[in-house]
Amino acid sequence: MKPISLTGIKPTGNPHIGNYFGMYKPAIALTEKYLGLYFVADFHALTSTPNRKDLQTLIYEVAAGWLALGLDPDQSVFFRQSDVPEIPECAWMLSCLTSKGLMNRAHAYKAAVDKNLEAERDPDDGINMGLYNYPVLMAADILLYESDVVPVGLDQKQHIEIARDIAESFNRTYGKTLKLPEGLYTKDLQDVPGIDGRKMSKSYGNTIPIFADEKTMRKQVMRIVTDSRTPEEPKDPANDNLFQIFRLFAAPERAEEVRQLYLTGGLGYGTLKQELAETILAYFADARQKFSFYTQNTTLLDEILARGAEKARDIAIPVLKRMRKATGIDR
Repeated sequence: MKPISLTGIKPTGNPHIGNYFGMYKPAIALTEKYLGLYFVADFHALTSTPNRKDLQTLIYEVAAGWLALGLDPDQSVFFRQSDVPEIPECAWMLSCLTSKGLMNRAHAYKAAVDKNLEAERDPDDGINMGLYNYPVLMAADILLYESDVVPVGLDQKQHIEIARDIAESFNRTYGKTLKLPEGLYTKDLQDVPGIDGRKMSKSYGNTIPIFADEKTMRKQVMRIVTDSRTPEEPKDPANDNLFQIFRLFAAPERAEEVRQLYLTGGLGYGTLKQELAETILAYFADARQKFSFYTQNTTLLDEILARGAEKARDIAIPVLKRMRKATGIDR
């Protein structure tokens, strides 16, 4: 059996090109070496208490996005987190071996506390236990499937470290029961620039969404921030976010041609933006058609996710039984 790679994504809306190059593309490529487990993290989404109808839409959009961008559910395990009832039980068992101090140091919780302190509010104002215990649920996601590697950006490194700490605590207490995962860090792909030059992120509002309508996508491309240099003036491609996005999509020969035009002068930003929009639309043309198909056929999505959940449970149930036996819950 191949080693296991695990990837989960919260249903938070239309994926953007930063998600694609930083997560979707490298994660799907891992199926060549690993048995890939991919799940829609709908339990995690509850920390922000979304509207029920909105959450259902987002779940389907995430699922459709994975399939549209190349995930093969027959060659991997693709499922919805909440379709695996062993997850909450595993998370509870792990939480009993997790120190509060470890959770106090979790980045998401600390950031929420710092935001409250800056606003002169109570440190825990608006913070629910779902957010506080988020790393334990993530550890359950990782450990229950005996994941060998978890591909994440460096900003998620702490979650892998916490999962390992919790597994080690469980193993010290009950004997070697859980496999320790390794992080697989996509250092070279994680920082796709947004339209304002910062890392592309929904929280910054600087994304180019993959599956938005054509008008919206073109509008976002035209909003990419540039300096005031004229077409005739030389430009620095290494420090220009328009070129850094363009080179992700262009053929190598065309990317080099554009780079030379930057250095010597002779290319206007507006012209390159128009070319970039056309290039992005062509690059994702097939994926956009598939996304539309799947989002209009949610019954099919449910069937695919349900089949994946059965395969995920085939892995999870023996691990949970081992945990139950180790703790004494089962004889």
